Amino acid sequence: MHNNDLGKLLLRLPVGGLMLFHGIHKVQNGLGFIEKTLADAGFPTYLSYGVLLGEVLAPLLVVLGIFSRPAALLEAFVMVAAIYLVHSGELLSLTQHGGHALELQFLYLFGSLAIVFLGSGKYSISRGRGLWD
Repeated sequence: MHNNDLGKLLLRLPVGGLMLFHGIHKVQNGLGFIEKTLADAGFPTYLSYGVLLGEVLAPLLVVLGIFSRPAALLEAFVMVAAIYLVHSGELLSLTQHGGHALELQFLYLFGSLAIVFLGSGKYSISRGRGLWD
């Protein structure tokens, strides 16, 4: 039952794979919401393209296990930005079922950070051998 590499794979697949759905949604429906949110916070709207890196490219790299540490760090940064820009008013809120309002965001954030520290493992394209994997 001691298979650290299988555990790393089972972490990478949902953290990267499920984040990818958010990125695909933005590719299909545009970045208007992100641009407005950035503008309202006083940031330049061109930063919205960073979301595509953090929610499309980075998740693909995490799932495949290529440059997984920097890709997961980018995913974590996107989640911190999303929490700050979109969800900061919900930090102390609970859902109607008693869960934390930001549990999904925190699972992505801390799952990504776990990948940063654990790496991709041998069940990846890089086989977990590189400095960045």
